[in-house]
Amino acid sequence: MYQKLTNYLEEVKKETASIDPERITILNEIIEYVTNNSNPRLNFICTHNSRRSHLSQIWAQTLAGKFNVPLETYSGGTEATAFNPNAVAALERAGFEIEKDGDANPRYRISFAESKNPILAFSKKYEDPPNPTTEFAAIMTCSEADSECPIVFGADKRIKLFYEDPKVADGTPQEAAKYDERCRQIATEMHYVFKSINSN
Repeated sequence: MYQKLTNYLEEVKKETASIDPERITILNEIIEYVTNNSNPRLNFICTHNSRRSHLSQIWAQTLAGKFNVPLETYSGGTEATAFNPNAVAALERAGFEIEKDGDANPRYRISFAESKNPILAFSKKYEDPPNPTTEFAAIMTCSEADSECPIVFGADKRIKLFYEDPKVADGTPQEAAKYDERCRQIATEMHYVFKSINSN
């Protein structure tokens, strides 16, 4: 794992002790799902597949790799737009190496270690390829997607793990800080999930 990212996660590890107990209850649902499935697949879903669902997928895959938890992660929306550049920048500040290809709906290759394949990130609907259509857990990362999508077809588990949308700070002096805050919260919670699975 890249050194900057390793240093970031050392700080994140300390913050897992302060996760709210109500959030722990939700995160434990993910732990239970992954632990009880021989081929666990997590699809993180928000409205536009532009910020929270991508951040969640990328941190889940990264921390699953760190703690040697075999699983597949995905992300999608109720509609497709583009991976927001402010969210991409927050990942870069955390220590990921990122390559971009294209303009309208760019494809990003997100790397967390030289020895691991990069994570391919681009905006898509939750049922679009390469996302699974059966046998996966739908992790709803925003309340809007949860209400707009009362049934996620093919999911055998649905978990409501809502995050505040950092876009509330777009165009303000607090923009970078708000994206960093959300990125770090998601990293902290995914660290808790996969460290717990590794310890079981």
